[in-house]
Amino acid sequence: MVHNLSQCRILVRKAVQAGAKALFLPEASDYIAGSGQETVALVKSVDDSEFVQGLCEEARRSALPIHVGVHEPGESPDKAKNTLLWIDERGSITQRYQKLHLFDVDIKAGPVLKESDWVEKGASILPPFATAVGRVASSICFDLRFPEISLALRHQGCDILTFPSAFTVPTGKAHWEVLLRARAIETQSYVIAAAQVGRHNEKRVSYGHSMIVDPWGVVLADVGAKDDEPEIATAIIDHDLVSKIRREMPLARRT
Repeated sequence: MVHNLSQCRILVRKAVQAGAKALFLPEASDYIAGSGQETVALVKSVDDSEFVQGLCEEARRSALPIHVGVHEPGESPDKAKNTLLWIDERGSITQRYQKLHLFDVDIKAGPVLKESDWVEKGASILPPFATAVGRVASSICFDLRFPEISLALRHQGCDILTFPSAFTVPTGKAHWEVLLRARAIETQSYVIAAAQVGRHNEKRVSYGHSMIVDPWGVVLADVGAKDDEPEIATAIIDHDLVSKIRREMPLARRT
């Protein structure tokens, strides 16, 4: 976690230098462990987490809101929560979303990954909230595969959908960009998807390719898959473009 905090501090500095109004960091930015048991053993409350408290300090010092995925203790002692925090420019945690859809896969003659064995499911979506860059809606990684959550958040007035993630390499190559663009197009919203990249341990490698997609489905930025130094991408959130697309091609959904 100390190493990850130092990496995130680099990203904060880069965001400030770029004139960004907010910084969006990946899922599980505090740590990715080698097993579910290790994940639960390492988990700390936000008050006790050096990582979270360090980011709160960075947000306050830089007057830069930070959106970041972390682990929190679950209701059961043998499980953790996979959560997404909004830390405002004063360094206060003002929003919290708990991942709804957990990554459970069982590949014949291949890997078995059961996030539900050690992560507690969330129970509700978080309504979009006002920020300096627009009304932000929070989702995490595997939530991306379920359009219902994005449509519900769009119905509640979001301008920006977020999908901080740690996609595997095979699923990333197959589905990452197409799913992000689909969510942007069907909700006519910006999509910001900060992604883990590279090898975490002997078992886990993440695909990378953090992306920003506009409401017409155009990829405005793709950080790629280099993992030698933490990188950011920036884009202008054009609210006039959002209004124009929604006005000129209204999606009058029949339910």
